[in-house]
Amino acid sequence: MPGRLATQLSHASLLPFVAGVVFIWLLSGRVQAEPFFFLVGALTSYAALVISFLGGLPWGLAVRVRPEDTDHALVQRTLWTGLIRLVTAWIAVNMPPHAGLVVLGALLIVGYLIDRRLYPLLGASGWLTLRFRLTIVASLSCFLAAAQL
Repeated sequence: MPGRLATQLSHASLLPFVAGVVFIWLLSGRVQAEPFFFLVGALTSYAALVISFLGGLPWGLAVRVRPEDTDHALVQRTLWTGLIRLVTAWIAVNMPPHAGLVVLGALLIVGYLIDRRLYPLLGASGWLTLRFRLTIVASLSCFLAAAQL
């Protein structure tokens, strides 16, 4: 179960998502292209960083599990899914923003669905409610930003 500080910091991590999509919607067609695409790039790269961070969390949980305590296949699956999230997020950052943000939003949801199965096996099921809420806001922000581009 996340503590108070972890919950507060997790909610604070949504500020770039929410501010990014709000500014994209407010500034689209109203400012020069260069600052606007800087903002779009900032939101896109932040989403990719968050996905990479979330993909690394199961790695941290998996590496502290002793091989005799758990199924070796679970650890392998955990490590592979973390790497796949990282590479997919990197690909999405290099796509045109209207497509990359959709991929990143979908990857946030897919990552949650993967972690919903992994976290209980790795002893972190108490984080899933918070993770669900954060995933909804972050992925929705990516989709709404992509819709405006």
